[in-house]
Amino acid sequence: MVIYKIFLRPEWDAFRAAGQTAGAPIDLADGYIHFSAAPQLAETAAKYFGDLSDLVLVACEADRLGAALKWEASRGGAMFPHLYRSLLLTDVLWDKSLPLGHSGHIFPEGVF
Repeated sequence: MVIYKIFLRPEWDAFRAAGQTAGAPIDLADGYIHFSAAPQLAETAAKYFGDLSDLVLVACEADRLGAALKWEASRGGAMFPHLYRSLLLTDVLWDKSLPLGHSGHIFPEGVF
């Protein structure tokens, strides 16, 4: 299963330069890296990145993240993937720009 993380462009640039990240400020505050499954992604983008453009969508294979990936209840009791270790650049399957359109973010083809 593929899971997704949304980064602000400067966060993504820093991640690429370092080869790993402990996440965005919200991840650091919560102690884990927040991910979304495909059915959760649009709501996550709207709730936390609603008016932001120049985002980067990163895809990871959940099984490759190992035991540090936990599925835990979050928004509305839905189970969300949370990573309890640094995310490595080698964990990333692909990254794509996530622009903001007139009616929300424009997701890459094949995500949903």
